[in-house]
Amino acid sequence: MAVISYREALNQAMREEMERDPNVFIMGEEVGYYNGAYKVTQGMLQRFSERRVIDAPIAEMGFAGVGVGAAMVGLRPIIEFMTFNFSLVAIDQIVNNAAKIYQMSGGQYNVPIVFRGPGGPAVQVGSQHSQALESFYAHVPGLKVVMPSTAADAKGLLKTAIRDENPVVFIEGETLYNTTWEVPEEDEFLIPFGKADVKREGKDITLIAWSKMVWTCLDAAKVLAEEGIECEVVDPRCLRPLDVDTLAESVRKTGRCVIVEVGWPVAGFGSEVAYQMQKHCMDSLDAPIERVTSDDVPMPYAKNLEDEVQPQVKDVVAAVRRALYLD
Repeated sequence: MAVISYREALNQAMREEMERDPNVFIMGEEVGYYNGAYKVTQGMLQRFSERRVIDAPIAEMGFAGVGVGAAMVGLRPIIEFMTFNFSLVAIDQIVNNAAKIYQMSGGQYNVPIVFRGPGGPAVQVGSQHSQALESFYAHVPGLKVVMPSTAADAKGLLKTAIRDENPVVFIEGETLYNTTWEVPEEDEFLIPFGKADVKREGKDITLIAWSKMVWTCLDAAKVLAEEGIECEVVDPRCLRPLDVDTLAESVRKTGRCVIVEVGWPVAGFGSEVAYQMQKHCMDSLDAPIERVTSDDVPMPYAKNLEDEVQPQVKDVVAAVRRALYLD
């Protein structure tokens, strides 16, 4: 298997699917001549032409709506938001149209569309560009919500998303584009939705995290291993549909659970995960479920404050120690 970056894996997935299906096209701000704000669409304009790699104006509501209409008549749009913070401008098209047309049309219209782009905090981009919005979209029936943490997951899940008959919100970790992972090279490398992945085996406690927080948990697990504490790190990969069975299997095995997310604490997606774990694992839990989130504030700009607001390895380690009654 080749070791490639998260960015390259996404590019591969789109190239392969566009070569496979002429109905797939990409639309978004700077996706063509500029090769994408994060260079995810690099080289695609030259390969597929302006007909299938379309530079859109700064009008998220407009080009998201064009994508929904295109999907209704048989095309398969990939709509790139320069950052998922900008998807808020298009939220009416995503929530009131893409998510509901299949049901409201009595099954006459599928909407095979992917809304993709970077999400979550980056580095010193200010509070309006540093939001984790996955809980917004996971709340909406009719949408599938995917958040890969590795290059392999990014490729396999994006290919699955492009082939899906339903709207998919595909949120990429904004700070993960340069991370690398072994990625299978076959064209039919697909990862099914609703299948979590155990990123690290362990026996003492389960850490559940997605997107860039998976890496934070893996780093915390290394620190804790030096103390003789073996953490199991489980990545849901898809928030909707959520693989409750795999998460619960791990929690029943370890008896303890810490949920780590970069979003805010109030009504964060970790709350739903915690509910599902207590529902399915109550008789196996040896301690209350712990949650680690960002602080309940808009993201500061100053780097030291930005780091303080977001979950760090030390915060995960402290939560694990609390769940094990070591502190």
